[in-house]
Amino acid sequence: MIFRNDWIARIRSGWRKRPIVWLSGVRRAGKTTLARMLQEGIYINCDLPSEVRRLDDPELFFRAQPRNSVIILDEVHRLQDPSRALKIAADVFPGLRILATGSSTLASTRKFRDTLTGRKAILYLPPILWTECRSAFGISDLDHRLLHGGLPESLLSDRKDDAFFAEWMDSFYARDIQELFGIRERTGFLNLLRVILRQSGGLADYSALSRECDISRATVKSYLEAMGIACALFALPPFYGGGRRELVRRPKVYGFDTGFVTFVRGWRDLREEDRGPLWEHLVLDMLRTATDGQGLFYWRDKSGREVDFVVRRGRDADTVECKISPDHFNLGSLSVFRGLYPNGRNYLLCPDVPEPFKRRYGSLILHVTNAEALMKEFEEEKSG
Repeated sequence: MIFRNDWIARIRSGWRKRPIVWLSGVRRAGKTTLARMLQEGIYINCDLPSEVRRLDDPELFFRAQPRNSVIILDEVHRLQDPSRALKIAADVFPGLRILATGSSTLASTRKFRDTLTGRKAILYLPPILWTECRSAFGISDLDHRLLHGGLPESLLSDRKDDAFFAEWMDSFYARDIQELFGIRERTGFLNLLRVILRQSGGLADYSALSRECDISRATVKSYLEAMGIACALFALPPFYGGGRRELVRRPKVYGFDTGFVTFVRGWRDLREEDRGPLWEHLVLDMLRTATDGQGLFYWRDKSGREVDFVVRRGRDADTVECKISPDHFNLGSLSVFRGLYPNGRNYLLCPDVPEPFKRRYGSLILHVTNAEALMKEFEEEKSG
């Protein structure tokens, strides 16, 4: 077993703030394996009827556990009333530490009648980060990570298996979407998911998606909301500070994993021009992890000038641009952005920069860096 020390540390950090850590992420992202690394934990698999029966009376179950126990409720959304069980644990037994895992956020699904405000710390487990590929999994081939994606079963396979991705999508619909949201139109939902993955990293256009998938615009919006709650996509909002030519409404929508993006596009290998947009997906996962998903945006104006990512820090706005090589960076869009928002640092994140360095472009300083250095810098600032 590959021990994921950073994620265990994040779970323990969450417990220092709240009695419940909610660990979300898509199925097969490694939530169960990670949970079992907490060897002191009392593990309950909520997929098993015999285990679920132990929680028919949550008060009796939690009262029987030693004080200060760690309780792991894996796939907790399988319980009939999961929020009730978690609320009892947090309110009545404050010494307990609960790790609850699920393939969705706690937002507005049919089973969660209470979002446990003030009782939980939320931790999203993305597909395996590029920083982990090299440090923990011994994978240094960027093309392998981009093509295979970051779900452990596919990442650790020598050959990309299309059957794995097709079966995952069917299972995702049957076990997550149908159960949590009651969506019955399988064909329309999966068609929309494939289109979103194929267009991943583009601007959301509800009307165009409606026409392409032959479903109503309202249905498109409700399906996309369900995909977001179930962690299958991430909608990145635009950064807007009052400029008249800035985009202010349309989010950029990213599929959750590059393996699925390349699968629906039918790619078996990568061209040079394919790597940059896929690298952007990996950078987004790292930024979401380092910032807890807070204060993340993209910026674009009506002339099509764009900054990949903007990280808001109080009055400052840091920029993160993604390039495979630092030699292929065009300063034009960043210069326009800095003309509007002068305060903040500028990062150029590349996969193969051995040591961070700086470049000067007139009054602009560009920090050219690698994934490990940027993650460390952002997380140190978050913690201190």
